[in-house]
Amino acid sequence: QVQVVESGGGLQQAGGSLRLTCTASGRTGSTYAMGWFRQAPGEEREFVATISSRGGITYYANSVKGRFTISKVYANNTAYLQMNSLKPEDTAVYYCAARNGLPSQTLGEYQYWGQGTQVTVSS
Repeated sequence: QVQVVESGGGLQQAGGSLRLTCTASGRTGSTYAMGWFRQAPGEEREFVATISSRGGITYYANSVKGRFTISKVYANNTAYLQMNSLKPEDTAVYYCAARNGLPSQTLGEYQYWGQGTQVTVSS
């Protein structure tokens, strides 16, 4: 029904930057709040950032606040995650998700998920 696709992951050294891109598509005229989550090996998937459908509301995990920025193109349901000052602890598979409703920090409230993109930060 709705396809969510992420891209932009890769390898960076500590202090470097990456920009992830995500697009949700499949239903004409639909708009979504979108979020980014990440999962490191052996750990549970955790919230990173979320943004409302129009981009006016954002929330960030404390671990990334001040370093990561989420943004969104409303008409295209495209979200970005600009990651600066990367740290080795940012290493994880990053997942984009979309939901019908308000932005949320709760994984289970998102209906649509991408396949994930690997981000690796070396020291």
